[in-house]
Amino acid sequence: MTTKKDIETRQDIEAFLIAFYEKVKTDKTIGIIFTEIVAIDWKQHIRLIADFWESILLDNPVYKKNAMEVHYALNRIFPLKQKHFDAWLVSFNDTLDKMYAGDKTELAKKRALSIAMLMEHKMNNSQSDTSII
Repeated sequence: MTTKKDIETRQDIEAFLIAFYEKVKTDKTIGIIFTEIVAIDWKQHIRLIADFWESILLDNPVYKKNAMEVHYALNRIFPLKQKHFDAWLVSFNDTLDKMYAGDKTELAKKRALSIAMLMEHKMNNSQSDTSII
């Protein structure tokens, strides 16, 4: 039996994100967002989201953007509902579980849950709020 390592480096985060987005692109609930609704430069997107998760998981404050802003813009053209956040979270956790195990991995899951809950609440209850998560 092989023991999985924990998330330790930015490279670990990037590997996770690449696998995660490959899974998300084929998801029946949210795949359309990533393949048809939003034109994504994947190299740039992975780099930006890796900054976000590196800030959270590795305590390296490299993410300087407002995560809510882009999601509000998306919500205006494709209303994000609970089912979308649930599907995102399932794919996120499934991908993590296949790749990693440990304290940082568990922190990623906890933060992802908090982010999904907060975004869902803000998208569906306070459309004009643009605070930073």
